[in-house]
Amino acid sequence: MARDSSQEIPLRGNSRQNTIHPIDIDGSPISPASPSPVVYNQVKHYKKWCPWLIPVFVIANTIVFIITMYVNNCPKYYLSCVAPFLHRFSFQPFKENPLLGPSSSTLEKMGALDVNKVVHGQQGWRLITCIWLHGGVFHLLANMLSLLIIGFRLEREFGFVRIGVLYIIAGLGGSVMSALFVRLSISVGASGAVFGLLGAMLSELIINWTMYSNKIASLVMLVIIIAVNLGVGILPHVDNFAHIGGFLSGFLLGFVFLIRPQFGWVSHRYMPPGYSSHSTRPNKYKKYQCALWIISLIFLIIG
Repeated sequence: MARDSSQEIPLRGNSRQNTIHPIDIDGSPISPASPSPVVYNQVKHYKKWCPWLIPVFVIANTIVFIITMYVNNCPKYYLSCVAPFLHRFSFQPFKENPLLGPSSSTLEKMGALDVNKVVHGQQGWRLITCIWLHGGVFHLLANMLSLLIIGFRLEREFGFVRIGVLYIIAGLGGSVMSALFVRLSISVGASGAVFGLLGAMLSELIINWTMYSNKIASLVMLVIIIAVNLGVGILPHVDNFAHIGGFLSGFLLGFVFLIRPQFGWVSHRYMPPGYSSHSTRPNKYKKYQCALWIISLIFLIIG
């Protein structure tokens, strides 16, 4: 049976709301149109970075250690080298270096921190080169594992520029502290820079305190990790002054480099212009954040 086309009511679909509204033949709605909802722009969260600089640092430290062992050439000077099958890459006897590494003279030749040469020999570059050298395999593994665990999270959250600058300056701060208190022996290792990243994690937690949900748990866990790592400095052949200097440098730098704007300010940026004009624009930073930023900057400049 044929259908009467005059009785047909065309339908219009709204793909956004998944509803169907009948319309008349002329195209005007039968029911009054519902008010259009306010369309918000998508609120973008803090940018996540792809960590690449921290792995580069790990590879660079490893390559420098291999070069150092090549220069060391233990079989040329000793008969009782450890792992002689490695030939010139074999390690010094345990009596001289229990960390499975080169001799002190080789480390000094490669750029270890020697206060006398820095002060009297005008070799200030040793304050930087020493953070890329390691006393042995155990020393290298401990520092690189810590660097990967701590550095990956920070670089993913804050990017390679800030974390890279923080790493170098914290390492320099550790070298300076070591030079002030350790004058009778050489010093090497990236532990000062690694402790700087650890200190930056603590200051980042403090200055962005209102953005964390589990504040106390995060703080307690971080303090325990810091205490355990500083406690390792009591062991022989460990330069705890470099740890302390790097930690303090990173702690102050974290307040300056790792401050985040408040969630309310970030959300307000992506509201429609018509909506935002009727609301009070929130502050980008809280007062305590600004105070900590200024105080830390002053300490860094004075120090």
